[in-house]
Amino acid sequence: MKISELIIQTSDLNQTEIFYSTILEFKIISKTESSVSFNVGNSILTFEITNKEIKPKYHFAFNIPCNKLEEAMLWISEKISLIEIDGGCVAHFENWRAEAIYFYDNNKNILELIAREDLNNYSENEFSNESIISISEIGIVTEKPIILGNEIIKITKSEFFSKGPKREDFVAVGNENGLFVISNSQRNWFPTSDKAEKQRTKVKIQVDNADFDLEFD
Repeated sequence: MKISELIIQTSDLNQTEIFYSTILEFKIISKTESSVSFNVGNSILTFEITNKEIKPKYHFAFNIPCNKLEEAMLWISEKISLIEIDGGCVAHFENWRAEAIYFYDNNKNILELIAREDLNNYSENEFSNESIISISEIGIVTEKPIILGNEIIKITKSEFFSKGPKREDFVAVGNENGLFVISNSQRNWFPTSDKAEKQRTKVKIQVDNADFDLEFD
């Protein structure tokens, strides 16, 4: 599964444009009075303006080359503080054969750069914004994660992530290239104390060359 475009909301479009174009150095590919879209490797990240009182918060991740996490950590830490994890900055996921670092954007969205060993996507280039391969995960919140996971699978012919987990409160659908990380609202988004909250989210994905537009409220 590949995430072609992620469309989420922001209550401050101007500061969001500044953060993503200057801190992460993503290229703006379209802009209106109510939205801005960025090129993120093989994906598009779009923000749409919403009521300033709502202040929506999301959790999403970007795939990077599997051998570039240390360089990525140096690159981003020169621009913004990383979220600490047990006295360090790197999360180790043994079952997923991956490592990740986390930081906040201007909206207090939790962003993640994740290096997945099984993608075998080594790079010899020095890490930069152009090293970011794609949007790899988007967090979705529902009170019944397994039921929503099954609904997505029925529509898209995708599957539960083979490396799990698959629990009543948390499941993942897709694969290393693209994942829906589905939580109930009783959990915090790792590695923070921020509660997982339902937010309006639109996602365009590709599964076996078939395109699907999904929307979650």
